[in-house]
Amino acid sequence: MIENFKFGRLLVIGDLLLDQYIFGSVERISPEAPVPILRQSHQRAVPGGAANVAVNAAALGCQVSLIGVVGADKNAAVLRQALGQWPQIDVTGLVEEEDWATISKTRVISGHQQIVRIDNETIIDFSAKTKQSLIAAAKAALDRVDVVICSDYAKGVLSDLVLQTVIDAARVQKIPVIVDPKRKDFSAYRGASLITPNLAEMGVATGLPLRTNAEVEAAAQVASNQFGGDVLVTRSERGMTLWQRNGHIRHEVARKSEVYDVSGAGDAVVATLGSVLSAGQDLDVAIVIATVAASIAVSKLGTAAVTREELSRELTKDLPKTGVIATLEQACAIMQNWREHGASVVLTNGCFDLLHPGHVSLIHAAAQKGDKLVVALNSDASVRRLKGPTRPVQDEQARSTVIAALRDVDMVVIFGEDTPLALITALKPDVLVKGADYTEENVVGGDVVKAAGGRVELVDLVNNCSTSNLVKKITTSSHDPIGAE
Repeated sequence: MIENFKFGRLLVIGDLLLDQYIFGSVERISPEAPVPILRQSHQRAVPGGAANVAVNAAALGCQVSLIGVVGADKNAAVLRQALGQWPQIDVTGLVEEEDWATISKTRVISGHQQIVRIDNETIIDFSAKTKQSLIAAAKAALDRVDVVICSDYAKGVLSDLVLQTVIDAARVQKIPVIVDPKRKDFSAYRGASLITPNLAEMGVATGLPLRTNAEVEAAAQVASNQFGGDVLVTRSERGMTLWQRNGHIRHEVARKSEVYDVSGAGDAVVATLGSVLSAGQDLDVAIVIATVAASIAVSKLGTAAVTREELSRELTKDLPKTGVIATLEQACAIMQNWREHGASVVLTNGCFDLLHPGHVSLIHAAAQKGDKLVVALNSDASVRRLKGPTRPVQDEQARSTVIAALRDVDMVVIFGEDTPLALITALKPDVLVKGADYTEENVVGGDVVKAAGGRVELVDLVNNCSTSNLVKKITTSSHDPIGAE
C-alpha cells in the first residue's frame, strides 16, 4: 500500500502564499455598522499556494525542492518559519524580490464559517534578475528530481520566460511536468506532460460547456491541442476526468465526504499526483489516490496537508473484502482495483489438499512479501493428472473454501491447467512465491513476472510436511487392527 511506496524528489515551482487564519466566535452585531463582531480565540499561519503543494508532497514522504518569490518582509519570515517544520523541503531556491510584499490571504473564521477573506497582494512583473534567479534555481534542482510541478496562481512567478525555460529543460532530461494552470489559454504550458484544470478554468480556456462526461472529454481534447499534453479535469463533487492523447479516458468518481473548506484541495491533488508518479506508479494509480486525497483535504478546515497515514487508512476502506473466491475474469478486475489503490500483489500456487502446517507456513511467508495475497489453486482435474486418480482428497470447492478462510489470504483463483502459467500471465503479480525446494529458474511463470517488472521469492518450507504422507498415514491407520501396536 501507499505506506510502502518509495517516494522520490519533486521540484515545485510557482507562486508562494501565506495563508493566515483568525478564529473566534460571533455573538452579536456591531452597533457601529451592520457587521458581526468576532471574539478572537486564536490564529495560525500556514504555507499556501505552491508552498502548500510542497507541504502536501512532504507529508506523503517526498523530498521537495521549492522555488518561488518572497519579499523582504515579516510575512516572508513567517512563511519560512512554517516551511521550516518540514525538513524534507529545501527552501534554498526561494528568491527575494526587493520592495515587494509576500502575498498573504487572511481568512476570518467563526465556527466552520468563513466570514471574510482579506488579500494582501500586489501583482508585478518581476525583475529580470529575479526571473533569472528562478530559472537558475530550477535548472540546478532538475539534476536530482523525478517530477516537476508548476503551481500557477497567476501571481507572476510563472512568467512565459520562466515557464517555457523550466518546461523545456525538464523535457530534455525526460522529467514529467505537471501544471496546475490559471491561464486563460493553456498554450503557455506547451511541452508540459499533464495539466490539472478545474471546471471553471476549463470553461475559460476552451469556451465549451462542461455539463456531461462527453462534453468534458471534448473540452479536454481542445485544451490538449493548446499545449500538447494530457488533461486531468477536477470536477468537484463529480470527481475527475483523465483525458490522454493515447486515447485512454477515465472518469473517477468522487468520494463522499463532509465538505468544510475547498481551499487547498487542488494543491493536494497535484501534490499527490506528482508524489505517486515519483514512486514509480502509473497515472491511473495516481488519480485514484489523488481523488481520495481531495476528499480528505476538503474535509479539513483551512489549508492543511494530507498525510500518508490518512491516505492509507482511506484507501484501505475502498478495497474489497478478503477471502474472495474468484474466477480469472473477476480476479483481473479485483487486482486492477488493488493496484489502483497502491497495493502490491503476491501470488503463490499449489494443490493444498489436506491443509497442513507446511501449507500454512508457505502462505504466511508469501503474505509478508506484499500487500495482497492471491492463492492459485489446482482444479480437481489438474490434481488428478498430477497426483493420480485417488487425489484430491478434498474437492476444489472444499479446498478453496478452507484456503480463503485463512487470515493471510485475500483471494483464491482455481486454474484447470497442469501449471499456473496462463493464470500468472493474465494476472502478472508483483511477486511470485514458491518454496525453497525450487530454484528461481525453475519457477513456472517466473520469467513472465520478472519481464513485467516483478520478482520471484523463494521461502523456507516446514520439514516433513506433505499431503501425500498424510494420506499414506491415514490409509495405513485405517487398515490396522484395533488395538495394534
